[in-house]
Amino acid sequence: MEKKHIKLISRTGNAAFDIATYIILAIIGFITLYPMWYILIVSVSNAQYINAGEISFWPKGINFEAYKIVFDNEKIWRAYANTILYTVSGTALQVILTAMCAYPLSRQDFYGKKVLTIFTTLTMFVSGGMIPLYLVIMNLHLINTMWAIILPPAISTYNMIVMRTSFQAIPHSLAESAYLDGANDIQIFAKIVLPLSKAIIATMVLFYAVAHWNSFFPAMLYLNDQDKYPVQVLMRDIIIAGEMTSDTGDVTGSLNIVATNYKYAVIIISLLPILFVYPFLQKHFTKGVLLGAVKG
Repeated sequence: MEKKHIKLISRTGNAAFDIATYIILAIIGFITLYPMWYILIVSVSNAQYINAGEISFWPKGINFEAYKIVFDNEKIWRAYANTILYTVSGTALQVILTAMCAYPLSRQDFYGKKVLTIFTTLTMFVSGGMIPLYLVIMNLHLINTMWAIILPPAISTYNMIVMRTSFQAIPHSLAESAYLDGANDIQIFAKIVLPLSKAIIATMVLFYAVAHWNSFFPAMLYLNDQDKYPVQVLMRDIIIAGEMTSDTGDVTGSLNIVATNYKYAVIIISLLPILFVYPFLQKHFTKGVLLGAVKG
């Protein structure tokens, strides 16, 4: 009887713990997802319900005029094209350079790797600051060019350390066998290390792509031509400065559209690419992070 009583208490405790866990996770999920859901429903609601403050959980007076105005705005499309260009080219460059830097530091037979690791790690904590960086970019004649957005963050020290740790998990015997077969370091890196590191590469692509897509401050500093602005800078102008004009005129004249519709529609459109890309990389994300965190 005592054993049955103990088992019953144990099962009851486990069930209570599971229920509490689900409740806490549901609350956290709601807190996380509701702001995005609110932005979505407001962007498709009628102006009179928005002005009356009647939008809470469901849209009212559904209309898509805000999205039509956004899609008719050539500035949005131009900024989108710029963002895609910066994201794709910047991510490709960063992943390549990060892998090329991480691989030598992961090799056991690389002379001076400890000194170089310490030297690169110091850059995480020591920086010249914004003004010296601006002067360097200006003296290199990169102001108002895409290279001012792509080159300064070309390598993230933290991501390089994570990738180096992942490369260290690859058995060194594979490289030794390749050496015996006549392969050189470049062939080993390209044909053995990279194919075995798809998870960490996908993780780095996700990290760098999200950072580039959400970046707006470097563009504000280094770009003078509005035709080169990424979508995040344009979105900032729309949200903060209240710029509601399109190539077809002022959008505030529509009875069904207010500034909030337009702003929230731009926010949703700017989020869509990352929301579509993330599910395809998620299966590699956890594995890549764990591989890079096995050895500190």
